[in-house]
Amino acid sequence: MTYRTVLVGTDGSASSFRAVSAAASLAAATGAGLVLACAYLPMRESERSAAADRLGELAYKVSGSTPADDALRAAREHAVAAGATDIVLAADQGDAVDVLVALAGRHRADLLVVGNRGLNSLAGRLLGSVPSGVSHRASCDVLIVHTTDGGR
Repeated sequence: MTYRTVLVGTDGSASSFRAVSAAASLAAATGAGLVLACAYLPMRESERSAAADRLGELAYKVSGSTPADDALRAAREHAVAAGATDIVLAADQGDAVDVLVALAGRHRADLLVVGNRGLNSLAGRLLGSVPSGVSHRASCDVLIVHTTDGGR
C-alpha cells in the first residue's frame, strides 16, 4: 500500500518527536505529505492569571494554542531532519484522541502515527491511552511507534 498523507501526533515531548521522525522518514521514503498534529486544551482563567503574574510579558507562551504551536514548530525541525519536505502543521483544541482522529479525517490521512507512550502504564490501562484510543477510532491505518521503554 502506498500512503499519500501521513499524520503524526505530537505533544512536544521527546518521545513524541521520535514518532515524528519515524513518520517523517516514512513520508519521505514514500513521497507522502506529512501532517504534524497537536491537541491543546484551554487554560482556565485562574491558571492563566497565575501564569501571567509569574511570567509577565511571556505569559502568551502558555495561553491558547501557543504551546501547541511551539510544539509543532519544534516537530517540524525533526521532520525536516528526517527527510520530509511536504509538511503541514495542524493544532486543534480538544482531547488528543478526538483531535487526532478528526484531523486525520479532515486531511484525508491514509496513515495516523502515534508513539506508544501510555500503552503499558497503569494510568493508560485504567483511563485509556492516546495510542489505544486512536487505534480503536481511526478510519485509516494506525502505526504505533515504539518511542519509550516499557510504554511509559
